Amino acid sequence: MKTIKEKTFDAVRIQRDIRKKISSETENMSYKEFLNYMEQKIKESGVKPVGQK
Repeated sequence: MKTIKEKTFDAVRIQRDIRKKISSETENMSYKEFLNYMEQKIKESGVKPVGQK
């Protein structure tokens, strides 16, 4: 008999929620607006793109 353990963190649900939020924020943007949006979000996060120090 297996014991079913309740999840305390559901990574798939979190990822889907984040993707849904981004999609709703960017759905009517042009390509240039989307690039600006992404640049702004990267700057706000403080995360450096791959290959940059």
